[in-house]
Amino acid sequence: MIWFESPEAHRSPFIFRTSGLFGLLLGSMKNMIGDKVRAKKSLGQHFLHDQGIARRIVESLQLDSDRLAVLEIGPGMGVLTKFLVDVERINLKLIEIDRDSVTYLKKNYPKLEPNLMEGDFLELDLKEIFPAPFAIIGNFPYNISSQIFFKALAYKDQVTQVVCMLQKEVADRIASREGNKTYGILSVLLQAYFDIEYLFKVPPGVFTPPPKVMSAVIRLRRNQRVALECDEKLFVTVVKQAFNTRRKTLRNALKNLTLTAEISALELMDKRAEQLSVDQFVYLTQLIEKSRGAEGI
Repeated sequence: MIWFESPEAHRSPFIFRTSGLFGLLLGSMKNMIGDKVRAKKSLGQHFLHDQGIARRIVESLQLDSDRLAVLEIGPGMGVLTKFLVDVERINLKLIEIDRDSVTYLKKNYPKLEPNLMEGDFLELDLKEIFPAPFAIIGNFPYNISSQIFFKALAYKDQVTQVVCMLQKEVADRIASREGNKTYGILSVLLQAYFDIEYLFKVPPGVFTPPPKVMSAVIRLRRNQRVALECDEKLFVTVVKQAFNTRRKTLRNALKNLTLTAEISALELMDKRAEQLSVDQFVYLTQLIEKSRGAEGI
């Protein structure tokens, strides 16, 4: 399942107008078509039905060890799950916010019930669930895809890889390199810690109902960089500040950081944010950090 943002994306899917147990049963029946889950406009749901694409997504996971802990985000009706459970080397856990999808999964994949969590991925304590490294896979809801990646960054020392399908424009942005207009904050922050591969595009017709946009599948693999050679919080501040006014040169975009005259005079400061590589952002952060140390800040 992949979710796309809709005007009702932030409304609760669990509001029923008929009270009591009968109302709950009636609401559940309305959200099911036979044995299938009805895609909800309130969640912007679009269910992937192409089994070939589902298999390709799962096969994009790289199994480098004997056992790999994997978290599937938003399994829906299990289009990826059915292939994941066939891989003996995968220790699978699932997180699903949609109650009807949870009911469907429990019925059709009863053996997974102990590893199936109903709730919001963004609220999970991943260290509690995964004490060791793990991978993430899923057809990400577009309206929270950025938050999912920021959460993955927060657990970058545990997340070994991410394989996901999301809207093509977001995938383009994440995989974009410096010098492109789509290169932005998320591009820099993710590429600082992950190697990113743009795998393949996915047309609207393989979803029910079909969305109005193209989708794409990307893979993120944790790189060898244990930590940045600079203050990482300052690095994030510099990147965000630089892209918040991306049309300005760095000299003007970073004025709020109280740059020294020496830094402001650098030729590097004539560039715009989209022109800097990750390493150049690290270098600039080092300069700002050192200048603050010299000033006793």
